[in-house]
Amino acid sequence: MKNFEHIIKKNRFEYEFLEILDAGVVLIGSEVKNVRNREFTLQDGYCYFVSGELFIKNFVINKSDAPNREKKLLLKRQQLKKLERDLIKGLTIVPYRIFQTDKGRIKMSVALARRNKNYEKKQKLKEKDLDREKNFLD
Repeated sequence: MKNFEHIIKKNRFEYEFLEILDAGVVLIGSEVKNVRNREFTLQDGYCYFVSGELFIKNFVINKSDAPNREKKLLLKRQQLKKLERDLIKGLTIVPYRIFQTDKGRIKMSVALARRNKNYEKKQKLKEKDLDREKNFLD
């Protein structure tokens, strides 16, 4: 069985990750097949709580019966309580990557994150450009 991994690089640029957790994703049969074939989009995805359970929104699986269905994320109860407390502090939960384990399970890494300010984003770009020029000259 071929493992796969899909990383959302935009979220690494837009947010500062404080903590990363691996969560199971509740999918139906046809959704699993489409995720393994990389027929999904996760660009503007975000997580939210409904009565103590964590769900992901904007995780669209193409060629599915209900492509815009909110999927439940599976975490331990202590992790869920900690994340719910931290959301009150003004932080957010964003998906970082989706991958397949050795046992064939589909999992998603979610990050407790703080949104970067515009000046922080500009600083990251400047550092990246300086590193690129330095490596080019060496």
